[in-house]
Amino acid sequence: MKFRVFFVIAILVVGGLFWGAADAVHPFGNPGDVPMDGYFLSHAQRERGVNNVVTSIVFDYRGFDTLGEAAVLFTAVSSVAALFRGKGWR
Repeated sequence: MKFRVFFVIAILVVGGLFWGAADAVHPFGNPGDVPMDGYFLSHAQRERGVNNVVTSIVFDYRGFDTLGEAAVLFTAVSSVAALFRGKGWR
């Protein structure tokens, strides 16, 4: 009985994710009508002085966000290392 309930909930969650993504995800190669995409494509080289638009977005426009992601990753790796460093793991 528990397996059936879990299975039904899992099907509903996965179905909901696919239903939500079907409307929000653009086809490959089509950026859609997001106004910031056009801004980045047309101003990245002039404002940031780089030829690679992806690099300018990650390191210049979203630098603080990238720094936060790196801090979260460092914290996660440090936590796992601290857990495995205990006396029982030698």
